[in-house]
Amino acid sequence: MILGCIADDFTGATDLANNLVRCGMRAVQTIGVPTAALAEDVDAVVVALKSRTIPAAEAIAQSLDALAWLRAQGVRQVYFKYCSTFDSTPRGNIGPVAEALMDALGTDFTIACPAFPENGRTVFKGYLFVGDVPLDESGMRNHPLTPMTDANLVRVLQAQTRRKVGLIDHAVVARGEDAIARRIAELRATGVGIAIVDAVSDADLKRLGPALKDLPLVTAGSGVAIGLPANWGIVPTPRAAELPPPTGRRAIVSGSCSTATLGQVAAFIDAGGAAFRLDPAASPDAPRLARDALAWADAHLANGSVLVYSTATPENVRALQAKLGVEAAGALLEQALAAVARGLAERGVRQLVVAGGETSGAVVQALGVTQLRIGPQIDPGVPWCAAHANAAGATMHLALKSGNFGGRDFFTRAFECLAGSAPQARAAHG
Repeated sequence: MILGCIADDFTGATDLANNLVRCGMRAVQTIGVPTAALAEDVDAVVVALKSRTIPAAEAIAQSLDALAWLRAQGVRQVYFKYCSTFDSTPRGNIGPVAEALMDALGTDFTIACPAFPENGRTVFKGYLFVGDVPLDESGMRNHPLTPMTDANLVRVLQAQTRRKVGLIDHAVVARGEDAIARRIAELRATGVGIAIVDAVSDADLKRLGPALKDLPLVTAGSGVAIGLPANWGIVPTPRAAELPPPTGRRAIVSGSCSTATLGQVAAFIDAGGAAFRLDPAASPDAPRLARDALAWADAHLANGSVLVYSTATPENVRALQAKLGVEAAGALLEQALAAVARGLAERGVRQLVVAGGETSGAVVQALGVTQLRIGPQIDPGVPWCAAHANAAGATMHLALKSGNFGGRDFFTRAFECLAGSAPQARAAHG
């Protein structure tokens, strides 16, 4: 095993594994820290945690457990993966976890680069952009758990870490590996422990990759992964993304409230898709919400894909949080959607799209999934996966979608992709 990865949420883990597979690495994603060595021979493993928004001390403990398991497998490099929108607060968890991993690995320097240009996430002069706007002017400003109100990543990360944070700007990155290596040496000499790295294109990430070969730890979004496999002589091959053929019924469970997912829900409904909205304000009871949704699904599953969603506008989210409390509202919806997903699996659903990182974490745990085999990409950052689900007693195909990812027609096209009636790789939407 060459590369060992620790991801702070489940969709982020799949996003990272997707990029590694696209570049030819045989990759497996585990749900939580395994208790034994993997049975199959792979180049990379991504340990998916649900640590993005939990207390920092718990996130550190879980991440160190994952690191200990990865080191026992003999990995040559460790990759800490977080969201391409740098989801965090002044308390963490990106900075505290990165520092804990650095301490455990005995390294005094690493980089931080959430850029994923193929999905519209770029970093320039240390500022993170989402599409054409700075991070703090995007929909992330209204995120219910990690509102991002500053696009300057040097400032954002410095608030979370005791180490000095510096910058490797685009002028350096554009000159390639040697210039990046010299800049790293300069920063280390001045006491910088973590450097934000600019990247506005995939070419920047590929120039960055060789300069990171000797770092014990890389911290980044999933984009940096495209520049790493070549360090070990690995080249792209379609065999890395092969999955068993799909079977069974189709469904979508959506808990994300991102702008992208709001559009995907609307597009599915506008196209005549069968959809059921959970209404926690009217019935703040997770088991009852799930029962109502599953009773509705019983009447529609035989007719095609169904959508069960709690996706709502920022105004509606704030109103629910004001009524129930932020943590209680989030827990209620996670429990309800997890129960819905389990019930759908029991009803024969074997192809399931899940939208939202927190929702995906709750769903895979409810399904009893412990390991995912990564398959073909639907949209940048979102592949189909195959896994044995205890709740179904069978193999399920899962697409775990970060809330911000995917084109407007994602919910419909995902199933077309899996069936082979649409291309299995799709460029980013303009």
